Amino acid sequence: MIKTYYMLTKPGIIMGNAMTAAGGFALASRGHINVWLLLATLLGVSLVVASSGIFNNYLDREADEKMERTKHRPLARKLIKGSNALIFASCLGIGGFLILALYTNMLAVFTTAAGFVIYVGLYGVWKYRSIHGTLIGSLSGAVPPVIGYCAASNRFDMGALILFLILVLWQMPHFLAIAMYRFDDYKAADLPVLPIKKGMHVTKVHMLLYILAFIVVALMPTVFHYTGYAYLFMAALLGLIWLGLCIQGFMSDNNRLWARSMFRFSLVTITLLCVMLSIDTA
Repeated sequence: MIKTYYMLTKPGIIMGNAMTAAGGFALASRGHINVWLLLATLLGVSLVVASSGIFNNYLDREADEKMERTKHRPLARKLIKGSNALIFASCLGIGGFLILALYTNMLAVFTTAAGFVIYVGLYGVWKYRSIHGTLIGSLSGAVPPVIGYCAASNRFDMGALILFLILVLWQMPHFLAIAMYRFDDYKAADLPVLPIKKGMHVTKVHMLLYILAFIVVALMPTVFHYTGYAYLFMAALLGLIWLGLCIQGFMSDNNRLWARSMFRFSLVTITLLCVMLSIDTA
């Protein structure tokens, strides 16, 4: 039963959000990291992310039953009662917000609350109604690095804004790649994602434009003197490789295989960017 509740929290997603939060924290710290504050921030963020994920799973439980990649989730399999999941999510969320309120600052708390509301309240509903649900989801997914940044600096400035835009623009092609290679799943669940509503070619064009914008914004930390030239080189290299892979998609006759490679490289990209944000601060 403990393992079932653990899987309900989506540990992989928690780890990804904690990684970006740590990157934002390190960027704002400028090489002088308060370890205890970092640990408190990551714990608080992780608990709130887990809470929001469970609330979202509760809203998705019927759709999850229809999708191959989600039909084994605890709520889809009815391994946990819906009421118990909601109580568990509430406890995690309250605990996370309390930790952030006690050990960070109110700016970080309010930023976290904004991300929570967007993900659970807006994304949870709009992804069933509009192709723009993906964009709403990317807004909430871009909040963790901003939380980390605000926790370390107690301010929202150009650095925080750049981090937010980097994550938004990274997530869009990342999510669209998932929608492409999981096309049948999304169609079975009647989710109005771009590949289903507008087709594969239009989706590829959107991905290309987002990656172009991502490359420009990913260079901004160095332009505004938040990072050094090692970060700039890595961001440019990753962006250009991702762009080249995207262009290849227009000539690919296997959209799902190509989309899966796009998805995998997107993970490499964001992981290495977070590492460089942490170690090459200006």
